Amino acid sequence: MAPQRFREQFDQIQRSMPDVPLAMGPDDSAEFFYEKGVVLARDGEEARLVEDTVRAHFTQAPGLTADRVRRAGPETNRTGITRIQVGDPGHGDRGGDRAVAHALRALRAHEGRAGRRLVSRNHVVSIAVNACPGDEPVPAPLAQGTNPAPAETAYDEDTAVGVLVVDTGLMHDHRAVPLLAHVRGDAQVEETDDAGVLRQYAGHGTFIAGLVAAVAPNTDITVRGTLDDAGAVLESDFGHRLFDAVDAGGWPDIISLSAGTSNGRTDGLLGVDAFMRELRARGTLLVAAAGNNGSATPFWPAAYAGLPEYAGSVLSVGALRGDGEHGACFSNHGAWVKAYAPGERLTGVLTGFGTPVPYVYQHSTYDTCRYGFGYACTCRSPRHTGVLSEGQETPSAEPDQVMFEGYAYWSGTSFATPVAAGMVAAYMTAHKERDPRAARRQLLQANTEYAEVRGAHVPALRPPTWRPAPVVSLAPSE
Repeated sequence: MAPQRFREQFDQIQRSMPDVPLAMGPDDSAEFFYEKGVVLARDGEEARLVEDTVRAHFTQAPGLTADRVRRAGPETNRTGITRIQVGDPGHGDRGGDRAVAHALRALRAHEGRAGRRLVSRNHVVSIAVNACPGDEPVPAPLAQGTNPAPAETAYDEDTAVGVLVVDTGLMHDHRAVPLLAHVRGDAQVEETDDAGVLRQYAGHGTFIAGLVAAVAPNTDITVRGTLDDAGAVLESDFGHRLFDAVDAGGWPDIISLSAGTSNGRTDGLLGVDAFMRELRARGTLLVAAAGNNGSATPFWPAAYAGLPEYAGSVLSVGALRGDGEHGACFSNHGAWVKAYAPGERLTGVLTGFGTPVPYVYQHSTYDTCRYGFGYACTCRSPRHTGVLSEGQETPSAEPDQVMFEGYAYWSGTSFATPVAAGMVAAYMTAHKERDPRAARRQLLQANTEYAEVRGAHVPALRPPTWRPAPVVSLAPSE
């Protein structure tokens, strides 16, 4: 039986949110996760319209209870979003997700007349981007150094570009690496479990900070532990947390965000609408991961780069495979992805400096690429057996354990994103450009490097210090 990473991650995230019953959507097709029995609407008149319309619809619909339609929380002024309970969200039944589907249908006519969305599921936003990692970290020797290697640009406090990493926090030993000397921020919460084993996604934010610092040493990097809780957060909370992250230190030049979700829509996430509108009014550039589902379906917030009103303020980033010539098998793609950067088996800072830290793999590798590619991709190499995969069938082997002693290889659009963010920051330093959005535009206009992704030639942002790796083609049975 092949691993079922999406379902494995669903179970993992559900355990991290024991009080929030979750469902897969749409219609159990494993495209996204969302909260059972709850929908989102804008505060004020729209929320009241949603409540009244759903209540009236449920009065006529068999099996649905209109008296359960009520506010699930207070109205909020900052994100402008209200949670509305529309069904029984209890564990072990489909009542909650069935009620959500009916609530969405009940508002279709009103949305058609309004010309915009009035109601939404309450999606789960995850740093695994689509809750499916490109791969899990693999120990890398300290003697090898990072890849990309640190650029030789000097750090200058007066001209350093401000970069905010919205992710997990910093590992306790990150200052053991000179590369991170100027990085500050929140500490990673609960790095290890009770047995001293590294938790899944612990070190994600530290790894990202190291990539930004390597590509663009003249940066002041702040890491916020916005997504420390298993890397997942409800859409209704995500907007609040983004505001909190910028409130803590002010709006930076660049935000590097390796989190998101698809939602089956082409008009964004209702829960981050207020944040995105404020972002557009600021000078900050959002650099966001395109996601790891091997799909062309828009992935938010990255896909805001494909909307005309946000084209200048958002850069969406897909991942290139190890040779930098083609897209990585897992990378999302499409016209809404505006640039690609190396994102397969990058080498960066994790943890274990001085005191090695064990890690037990969560997911097993596949016998063949789950996206149909024929090279030695991260789906199938390096081989390991994981805890969550083994839980889906009769255990045939003990999950593999490794020791981290500082550096790791890691893959995903999560990591292509800080590489691209670093290239924008490096361009700002090299050209004395103080406007990150102008730097984004100028960098892409001046770019002469391209890669092939699903038959399309796309802009490729390859740092000068990045070292490509040969790609090995495999027969399906290998």
